[in-house]
Amino acid sequence: MENKTSINYFVLSGVPKDPQLRTFLFFMFLIIYLITLLGNMLIMLVIKTDPHLHTPMYFFLFHLSILDICYSSITLPNMLKIFLTDEKTISFNGCLVQMYFILLTGCTEIFMLSAMAYDRYAAICHPLHYATTMNLHVFSQLVGGAWSISFIYSLVNTVPVSYLQFCGPNQVSGFSCELPSLLDLSCTETLINEIVFISSAAILGLIAFPPTLISYVRIISTILWMCSVESRRKAFSTCSSHLIVVTLYYGTALFRYLRPNSASSVVLDRVLSIQYGILTPMLNPLIYSLKNKEVKTALRSMLGGKSFIPRVI
Repeated sequence: MENKTSINYFVLSGVPKDPQLRTFLFFMFLIIYLITLLGNMLIMLVIKTDPHLHTPMYFFLFHLSILDICYSSITLPNMLKIFLTDEKTISFNGCLVQMYFILLTGCTEIFMLSAMAYDRYAAICHPLHYATTMNLHVFSQLVGGAWSISFIYSLVNTVPVSYLQFCGPNQVSGFSCELPSLLDLSCTETLINEIVFISSAAILGLIAFPPTLISYVRIISTILWMCSVESRRKAFSTCSSHLIVVTLYYGTALFRYLRPNSASSVVLDRVLSIQYGILTPMLNPLIYSLKNKEVKTALRSMLGGKSFIPRVI
């Protein structure tokens, strides 16, 4: 692949110049990263060791935790290095690799959330057929399909960027290399890249979002028709955590990537990128731990049944 760029590095301009502020951000993001790693690894360990959680719902949650660890690890370690050393540059190839994996893991997470919505639909709306509907073969297809489609999507959007010319400026307005930021810096025509990005995002949206929306419309409708208050409470408790995560992720990511240029704001872009790229992977295990009774019970059992564990969670 021929590199036609006239610059060989980018500067991540989202890093503040004040040394004290950088030190504060270093420790803040270090704590966030450690919570993300420990929280998601704890969820994975609980699911792996507790036989009661060996169901499709929790296997999806296991893969979601893997994605959250990968997603945060793409940007946070580099951010921590920058805050600590004030070395704001990232090579052209390194920027492309980072952008590729942001697209890959972000897209895979969207499909994983969609698969989890379908799983909850099958469990709540068709409980008698759940064992046959969500068998190992279907689960493997959903997970494999999520990774395969995301691999193609990321490749389709990354390869054309590698052929763009970047003559300067080379200031990336943020903490990481994201596709919209790179397109803004190119000194050549980016119309084809924008068309490819919008078209591929629209196709993915049509594949992933309608099943999620329809699943939850059917789930809510089924819950409302349940006669018993206790049945409604139990049914809603099994999907409320996932609904919160979907709302957080879809809301911020879609607004960041698909809003019009007229609504662009450097500060807003940074806040949104931190929200869905850094905070959401940290919040996911906390949300599932707080809202899911089975996970809390498994955690309590694994950690020795101490009474203080629910309060710590």
